Formats: sequence, structure tokens, C-alpha cells
Amino acid sequence: MPNANEDKSSVLSQVQQRAVSELLRVAPVADELASRFKEAGFSLALVGGSVRDALLGRLGNDLDFTTDARPEDVLKIVRPWADAVWEVGIAFGTVGAQKNARVGDVDRSFQIEVTTYRSEAYDRTSRKPEVSYGHSIEEDLVRRDFTVNAMAVALPEKEFVDPHGGLEDLAAQVLRTPGTPEASFSDDPLRMMRAARFAAQLDFEVAPEVVTAMKDMAERIEIVSAERVRDELNKLILADHPRKGLTLLVDTGLADRVLPELPALRLESDEHHRHKDVYEHTLIVLEQAMALEENGPDLTLRLSALLHDIGKPRTRRFEKDGRVSFHHHEVVGAKMTKKRMTALKYSNELVKDVSQLVELHLRFHGYGTGEWTDSAVRRYVRDAGPLLDRLHKLTRSDCTTRNKRKAAALSRAYDGLEERIAQLQEQEELDSIRPDLDGNQIMEILGVGPGPVVGRAYKHMLELRLENGPMGHDEAVAALKEWWAEQS
Repeated sequence: MPNANEDKSSVLSQVQQRAVSELLRVAPVADELASRFKEAGFSLALVGGSVRDALLGRLGNDLDFTTDARPEDVLKIVRPWADAVWEVGIAFGTVGAQKNARVGDVDRSFQIEVTTYRSEAYDRTSRKPEVSYGHSIEEDLVRRDFTVNAMAVALPEKEFVDPHGGLEDLAAQVLRTPGTPEASFSDDPLRMMRAARFAAQLDFEVAPEVVTAMKDMAERIEIVSAERVRDELNKLILADHPRKGLTLLVDTGLADRVLPELPALRLESDEHHRHKDVYEHTLIVLEQAMALEENGPDLTLRLSALLHDIGKPRTRRFEKDGRVSFHHHEVVGAKMTKKRMTALKYSNELVKDVSQLVELHLRFHGYGTGEWTDSAVRRYVRDAGPLLDRLHKLTRSDCTTRNKRKAAALSRAYDGLEERIAQLQEQEELDSIRPDLDGNQIMEILGVGPGPVVGRAYKHMLELRLENGPMGHDEAVAALKEWWAEQS
């Protein structure tokens, strides 16, 4: 560690040197690639998030470079060297590549992006930014979103480039823009979302002048495509500190335009405070769901936690006895979830899964202290299907009461439900509940061909299976014939 008596420039210089050393240690491919660019008459620099992450000691296998070479020249340089090359982003000046390399005793696969110096800006009507190429690294860095992302290491000279004080802002854990925030957000309104996303990922504060500009310019986010907004929102939600980013979106008014259901949860409390702050409750549920994740961030679970109560504002009623009710908010919320996620261009599968979890999140509360029949438990498992594990986590996370006895009772009750599910799964293969007779058997027994009657018979047998558990073959045949006689 530097001595406390050393001046600031000396301290920063040491940090720079450590960063360069870290970069060279974890990314030996950088020198090799830089040499190829130099031989071709071009410059190359590691830039942006890669430099920031190296300073933070968290550089991974994703490496971002910038160059004065045009994309067609980058392709000529990279193709003979890389293990794979893709041109998906070439319209925006970016060439992607994969390079396998041995670092120490470990084989690693680096994902590389090389982008030509550029500037980009939105006009007032287009949802697509206009891209123009630049001629210097200084031009490139000034168009970056935040100072902590506007640092570079020029290669192969290994010269640290930081014209906007990004290193100091990184040390202070603050997000500022290289130029004025108004100019930055006018050029690319998505940067307002990125401010919230980086706050959530890095646990940094956003500079006051940046927050002010976000509030003043929030409506500009509407020019950005739903897909780009969705991608930033996903990164925010999957970050280590999503509350920080979501709070910033709500406080600046951006959420009113990209996820209005979230700020709508800030219901005014009645004078007797008979119901919870739904907005704060939602953020706690999200954090509690995160604590139950087992294999890294789970977008489906986090989205369902964030959206599980969005039906409450529309269903709130003040009852005559002074209580506040939200009857059927889970059904209303599921429909609202589907509508919002569809508008944000989420996949049909993800929309379906999150909407289903929102609709099912209250089902457990009918369980009481174990009053459900085995039939009800089977239906719970059947309706949740492959989402059962996430439903367990969401339901447990939805308990935010400060009453320890009540919380303990709910936890015990859910423990009991999970035990019953486990017992029934051992006996009956609950995950794939089917009638005791399949469609072909039904047609053979009834002497009918394919058609609606087979579907009705199958549905009837499935209901019997859910209600009574597994039946023997003869018992199932008798039950089917009894039903068929009633149809006649």
C-alpha cells in the first residue's frame, strides 16, 4: 500500500502501474494482438470496462479494445489469428472474436471485441443511433458513458490514458460523465439506464449533476428501442445491488417510462397504516429471493419477485371494517406482467414463466397449518410444473413481516408443505402427473377414434388422478366406463 505521506499523483501512478501489471498478467493475448495491429500500421488500446475491471481486480475473459483501424481492416488482422470471428456488430464498428490461450497453467477462452474509434448520437426521431468514425483515442474516450469507462491502456506501449479523471472517480466510487451529462444523455439516452445499471453492478453513487440531468431528461428514454431498454434492465436486475439501481430509476422518473408498474407500488398509506408499503415490500422480497438463489443470478425468479404485487394498486379496496384488501391481485398482476414484459420484447417463454409465478405466488396461503388434502398438494405441484422450485423460493421470500412468531409459523407451514410434496413425489412421480390411461387406451376401451370425446375422457381421468392418486389398471378402466355410461 502507498505511504500516507506520498502525494496524490504518486499514489495514482502506482495504481496505474498495478493496473497495467494486472492486465498483462490476466490478458497475455493483448500484447500479441497489439503487435499484429502495429505491424499493419494501426494502434490498439484496451479500453472501457476492461480497464475499469482491472483496476477493481475483477477482470474476466471479456476484453474490449479500440483502434483507429476501420472494421474491414480489423477483420483482415484478426481473422488469421483468432479461433473464431463474428461480424454481428460490424455496422456499429465492432468486430468480435474468440481466442484460446494458456495463462500460466490454465487454458482460457477470451471473448474479444475490437471497435473502431467512433462517436454516436440519436436525432430527435430515430430509435437507431448514427455512428461516425473518429481519428484519435481522445475522441473515442470523450464519447464514452462515464469517466470510469473512459480509461484506456495504449498497446503495445502500455501507456495509461485517462483524460477525464476516471481513476479518481473510480477511487471515489462515483459515476460522472466525461462531458456534461446533458450532452451525454442527449447523444444517447440509454446512458441514463446505464447509470442505474452501473450503480447496481458496482455499488457506486451517481454524481448529483448526473441525477439532476436524469430527472430533467427522463422522457428522452422513449426514443430508445424496447430491446435496448430491456437488456439494460436485465443487467440491472441481475446485478449484486439491484435495489440501488431500481431506486434510482424510480426517483428520477425513468421507471415511469420503462417500468411504470414499479413506482405505482408506492401507495399512499391510510391514516391507520393498515397495510404495508408495497414498494418497499417488493424490494425486500427481491433481496430475499436473491438470498435463496443456488446457482447464480436467476432472471426468472428476480423478475417474478419484482413484479409479484404489481396488481395491488388496481385491486386495492378500503373495507368497512377499516382493513385494506387486494382481492385477486395475483390474477390482475399476472395479466399486467404479461403485458409489460411483452412490451419490453421478452421471450414468450420468459413472459409465460414469470406471469405464472406471479399468478401462483398466493396459492400457498390457503394451506393454513396443513389443511390441504393430498389432492390439493398434487394440483399445486401440477400447476407449478417445472417452476415449482422457483415458486418455493418466491413464496418464502414473500414473507416480510416483522412479527417473528408469524414469520416462524409461515416458515414451518411451508416446510410442512415441502415435506408432503417430497413424500408424494416418492410415491407418485408428481412432476409428470398423467392419467392412469393414455389416449390410445381410452380409444380402445371406448371403441372410438380420435376426436373431442377422447380429450374429454382424458381430462376426466386426469381429474381422478389428481383427486385420488394412482389407480390400478382395472380400477381405471372401470372408472372410465362409468364416466362413459354417464355421457350416454
